[in-house]
Amino acid sequence: MRKLWIGLIFILILLTACSSEKEVRSIKLAHSLSPSHPVHLAMEYMAKQVDSLSEGQMRLDIYPSEQLGSERECMELLQLGSIGMTKVSASPLSQFVNEYKVFSVPYIFRDRDHFFSVLEGKIGKEILLSGTEKGLRGLCYYDAGSRSFYSTEKMIQTPQDIKGMNIRVMEDAMAMEMIRQMGGSPTPISWGELYTSLQQGIVDAAENNFPSYYLSHHFEVAKYYSLDAHTSIPDVLLMSSHVWKKLSSKEKEVIQIAANKSAQREKILWQEARQEARTKVKEAGVEIYHPDKSLFQKKVEPLYEQIKQNRPEIYAYLKRIRGVK
Repeated sequence: MRKLWIGLIFILILLTACSSEKEVRSIKLAHSLSPSHPVHLAMEYMAKQVDSLSEGQMRLDIYPSEQLGSERECMELLQLGSIGMTKVSASPLSQFVNEYKVFSVPYIFRDRDHFFSVLEGKIGKEILLSGTEKGLRGLCYYDAGSRSFYSTEKMIQTPQDIKGMNIRVMEDAMAMEMIRQMGGSPTPISWGELYTSLQQGIVDAAENNFPSYYLSHHFEVAKYYSLDAHTSIPDVLLMSSHVWKKLSSKEKEVIQIAANKSAQREKILWQEARQEARTKVKEAGVEIYHPDKSLFQKKVEPLYEQIKQNRPEIYAYLKRIRGVK
């Protein structure tokens, strides 16, 4: 009996040791936003969900503020499998995965409900998976609001007001062509240099969402904000295909569920941030104008024909998006 008890105790010790040595799966998530940004807060919520759903067997380590590199560098690290996840705007992502170009087409979404119907439906999910073979598997979208014009000298009320203006845009072919169609001169300038460029008159206007306009302090030098909402370009949470393949079925399920929950959480956080930003800039003396969007839409109609002729695969997505109820 004594030998039997000793044997049982020995087995129990071995089992306990094996259990304690089981490694926790750690995944690195790097991005360029500040820790106060709604998307980062949603990622922190995701990390808690990963911990809870995996019962402590998985951990998400988040590195904000370009600690591990710029958006482009993080996408390249993802392709190598050096990091597990990153967040990028669909606009620069389209340089790696062609399908995301459709989100840069102006005025393709009727309203916020239409936007989320597309993203959370068949089309959105299809586009998320379109970069898998290139090492960039999409997990979910984050709301990044709508981009509108803000200017230094006058309010942009109609497309005619844009004629002759130098307008800062992202380094994106679709965005630059949109400004040309409206009669302006597209001027790609880095985000970090834009405040000074507006202040010194290098550009007359720029375009972005309310939280970015507010947090960048651009409202201090560009006090006219015209809510034309020409594009709604989502952020995308990406995972390295190499890292994804190494996960068990259960771990993949945990990651996807946590990502989906964080996307729903970010919707709420974004709306709160948008409302706060709008209130703050109005208090600072910013004039906000609601233009007739149909005038701007009509001005960029030739762009749709160009897409049809030169980018038939993007035009096919455009037609499908327009058909979503």
